[in-house]
Amino acid sequence: MAITRAASSRKLEGESLYFLSVNRNKRSLALDLKSEEGRTIFEKLTARADILVENNRPGAMSRLGLDYDSLSRINPRLIYASISGFGQTGPYRERPAFDAVIQAMSGMMSLTGEPGRPPWRVGASIGDMTASLFAAVGIVSAVHERSRTGKGTMVDVAMLDAQISILENAFSRFLNTGVVPQRIGSRHPLVTPFQAFETSDSTLVVCCDTEPQWQSMCRAIDRPELIGDPRFGHNNRRTANHAVLEPILAAAFRQVSRAHWLAVLQEADVPCGPVNDISDIAADPQVAARGMLAKVGAGRFVTQPIRTPSIDPAGEMTAPRVGQHSRELLDFLGYSGDAITKLEEAGIITLALPS
Repeated sequence: MAITRAASSRKLEGESLYFLSVNRNKRSLALDLKSEEGRTIFEKLTARADILVENNRPGAMSRLGLDYDSLSRINPRLIYASISGFGQTGPYRERPAFDAVIQAMSGMMSLTGEPGRPPWRVGASIGDMTASLFAAVGIVSAVHERSRTGKGTMVDVAMLDAQISILENAFSRFLNTGVVPQRIGSRHPLVTPFQAFETSDSTLVVCCDTEPQWQSMCRAIDRPELIGDPRFGHNNRRTANHAVLEPILAAAFRQVSRAHWLAVLQEADVPCGPVNDISDIAADPQVAARGMLAKVGAGRFVTQPIRTPSIDPAGEMTAPRVGQHSRELLDFLGYSGDAITKLEEAGIITLALPS
């Protein structure tokens, strides 16, 4: 959390926009876990908790006496989720890891970019986000299991494992054919056409997953003769002859504007879309209709994408200041005002400065 507070030169009301974006809807208790009293406070909170999530290197929580085995004795119903670079087992378990390290090691970067050019990091922190999503799924599963058994469990999620999991298609091809997947730009390795094309003024993506979509696209771009061409008679032939087909389609799409092709293709029910930049999609009416960009505190941020009757994106809380809720949470545990003051004076807790 500390690095996100300091990592950005772009700030809003003195706080890093990066931090404000990824730490909304949380409360902050600043606690020295290396002190005996700090650990006691942590254990008291754990005794009342349903779920604990930590992302320290394996071994760090054990050295503090706050590992799953220790805390489950305090709260047998506790679900304890540990997210780390390489998981709680294996020869790499104690290595540090960040998103780019995991993208590189997992093979993700080897598949990202244009043929014959250097590999690229994917433009979002998918190493971080994917591990978090798998952890959430694991936690939900553990909650369901607890409803049956009455007992909590440990959920161990590794960033590397999560990336390998989402690369299942590439791994299945390699493991069963011995062929190492390579960078192929925007196109799909098994479906054709399924890629980006330049128009006279910008870029769009076209994806034909079925024969009717392929045929509709050929008619829409005024190239109906491609339908009967034996080289392109079905998807596997199109993929095998991609080097022949791509220049033909590229030449057709370069003739007129992206807006023209999007209108024509959408009318023909061919899956397609513009290659947007962030300003384009931020102004998109679909994004507005779904409420995906919302005012939170003094800024505007992306909201979470799950919609249920009980979830209101408009009710989000802004990211907390360090120790903003220390007094509130300690009061919840029964600490008196004098006791809280003494804890602060001893450096065991931090109370947020007035905003």
